[in-house]
This record gives sequence, structure tokens and C-alpha cells, in this order.
Amino acid sequence: MSIENGIQVVLIDDDPHLRQALCQTLDLAGLKVLTLGEAAGLTARLSRDWPGVVVSDIRMPGMDGLELLAELHGQDPDLPVLLITGHGDVPLAVQAMRAGAYDFLEKPFASDALLDSVRRALALRRLVLDNRSLRLALSDRQQLSTRLVGHSPQMLRLREQIGALAATRADVLILGETGAGKEVVARALHDLSSRRSGPFVAINAGALAESVVESELFGHEPGAFTGAQKRRIGKFEFANGGTLFLDEIESMSLDVQVKLLRLLQERVVERLGGNQLIPLDIRIIAATKEDLRQSADQGRFRADLYYRLNVAPLRIPPLRERGEDALMLFQHFADEASSRHGLPLHELQPGQRALLLRHSWPGNVRELQNAAERFALGLELALDATPDNPAASVLTSTPGGLSEQVEQFEKSLIAAELTRPHGSMRSLAEALGVPRKTLHDKLRKHGLNFANQSADDE
Repeated sequence: MSIENGIQVVLIDDDPHLRQALCQTLDLAGLKVLTLGEAAGLTARLSRDWPGVVVSDIRMPGMDGLELLAELHGQDPDLPVLLITGHGDVPLAVQAMRAGAYDFLEKPFASDALLDSVRRALALRRLVLDNRSLRLALSDRQQLSTRLVGHSPQMLRLREQIGALAATRADVLILGETGAGKEVVARALHDLSSRRSGPFVAINAGALAESVVESELFGHEPGAFTGAQKRRIGKFEFANGGTLFLDEIESMSLDVQVKLLRLLQERVVERLGGNQLIPLDIRIIAATKEDLRQSADQGRFRADLYYRLNVAPLRIPPLRERGEDALMLFQHFADEASSRHGLPLHELQPGQRALLLRHSWPGNVRELQNAAERFALGLELALDATPDNPAASVLTSTPGGLSEQVEQFEKSLIAAELTRPHGSMRSLAEALGVPRKTLHDKLRKHGLNFANQSADDE
């Protein structure tokens, strides 16, 4: 059992009369005290950021005060430990001070001496934890900036939301298109939370066969179904004490959704074929690329599960909404790939930057990352034509000069416009915003042909 954060002082002494008297002194001073008759097992009950102090006698049966000091400081060297000593234990106390004890009190001591030492230790503890929290917050922001690259307002807002939600116990629903980085966001929520030392279990519900999804998620007992020869721990139970990331939640059957709803509400899991309810300390992060409200209206997703999940939604903006973030991300991934492959770094040229900005990235960050990898390898790649960028553009890490890139970009724009229906050269010239004579010259220069020339172009 862990010690609640409301406890300010843990007092350990094997003498029940002294323990009661000291507890009364601290209690009358308004301090919340937990008294123990032995030191064994205390370290496991204290979190690293417990905001209190420990007062312990040195000479006790079993684990003594010096052993306790060493064990506590092995977990948190900044935890204040005050030692109580008999007259003959002063040399031990001096040794303990050198080992990191905050203070020692020689019996018999006045109540005011104990209170003064405890209050100073609590003040120091608050200062240490405040500084630790500040350093952690700065580190968290740096981690988010590294993981979620971009300076667009949408990304700044997303990082703020992640930072705020990570510190809570709330389940989260991540909304984002394919390739937008939903698992990256889920991992950031886990790593920046108090559960960071627990497991992070990721599972794609859409990749699980209907016949095994319940066993994978909830586990099973031997004999639960044909072929179930031994107990299996499910993903939810395996993630106990940590975070479970459930991607493509929209693909779960309605039957499985019922069980998930119960798990979210009651925080217990029951293995298939079993009767035991297993308590869970778990955070659920679900993700979807669909509009779950619309799916619920159409009867494909349980409305009660949607409302249960939608308490803390996080929307990942698609890459096409993030402006020049695409350029920053592309260079970031290209530099990473170059370093990984031991290749020289390549800078994007003006014409290449224009191509990247025009592309709508239907595959989002995943598509961009793959393109950056090929760019770093020096391979030519064609960005697929999209409604926003009809030109099938070629990008290479060994481009020519600026004029050559501008020529190539111009050719790709004209070629893309030639794929659209135009009944005359005049229509084509107006779409491109150039005079017909200029268009004739450019078609000839680039080796392009317009086959539907009509009489009005003569």
C-alpha cells in the first residue's frame, strides 16, 4: 500500500511510548503523521516525489536507521531523513550526516527542537520538488518540440494540449487522418505523465482478426475456447500501471465495444472463461481516423462509448493545414536519414520547397517521412498528383541550379494544366495567367503539345 500524499511526516521508532509522544507533538503542530514500528518496506511505499520527510530512530530490530537512510536515498537522494540517536549513538549519527542525513536529534530532546528540524526539512523538500517540477516541465517541452516538429499555430496548440492532459488521469481520444502521427502523440502523453515508468502497450484494433480480438484484449483462461490450453494475459491487464493505446477503435465490433465500455467505467477486466474481476490501474488512449459521432448516428459505433471516450479529445491537424511545417519536417526527417545512413546532408532548394508546399500530403507525416528518406538517399521520387497539386513533381537531393529548378517547376505546372479539359489555347493561357504567344513559346521550349487547338487561336 502506498503512502498518501497528505502524509507530511513518517515517524519510525520501535518504542511505542516514544512513538506516541512524538506523534502527539507533531500532530498538535498541525502536521499529518504516519507512525511505524519498523522500517522494513517503507521505501516501496514512497513515491520518488512524495512531499514529506522521514524521522527514524537509528537502533531498531531488523532494518536500522542507517540501512533505511541508504535505501531511501537509493530511490531519492533528495529526501530529508532525520535520525534520532541515543547518547552512545552520536558517532553513528555523525557517520549518517556524512552519508546524507538531513539532521540528527540526541535523546532526550525538546519538542521544539523536533518541530524546528521537521519544518525546515519540509521547506527544503518543497523547494526541491518545485525545482524538480520546473526542470521536468522544461524537459517535457523540449521533448514535445523534438517529437512534434513544427511552429504552426495548430502544432503549438497541440503541444499545449498534450502538456496539459499528460499530467491528468483522464482517458484521451485522438482524432487524426491516416499517417498524422497518432501513436507519436499517444507515446508523448504516456512519457510526460506520472505513468512514464509503467508499460506503454500499443495495439491496432483494425489489424486483429475478429476471432482473436477479445482474447488479445481481455485475455483468457485455459479451456475458454477450443485451443485455449493455457492462461493468456490480455493487453489491458498487461498494461496495468501504465497506458494502453488502442488505435483504429472504430473497427471494433459492437460486442467488444460493450466490454470496453464496462472496463472504462469500472476499471476491472475479466478474462474469457474466468470469473475473477481483476482491478486495473490503467489509462486508455484511443485513436480514430473517422467521425465517431457520425458512426454512432449510423449505428456502427456505440453512442455511450463515444460519449465516454470524448471527454478529452485531441485533434491532430493534417499536414496540409500546417503551412511551412512540411518544410521543417521534411528537412528534419531527411537529416535524420542522412545521419543514419552516413550520407552528407542535403538542403532543400527553392524550387523543391515550392513543390513541397504545393503538395497536399494525403498520407500526412508518414508520406512525408518516406519522401524525405528517399531524398536523403539521393533517389528521384515523384510526389503523387493530388487535387491540390495536380502536377506529378520530381524531387531529388542532387538538383541543378536555381534556373534549372524554376524551368522544371514551370514545366510541371503547364503539364498539369494540360491534363485538364481546355477547348482552346486561349482557355489554357487564361488558366495559366499568361498571354497566348508566351504560352506557345513555353510549350515549344518544354516539348509539350496542346492537341485541341481551335479556330479562335489562329
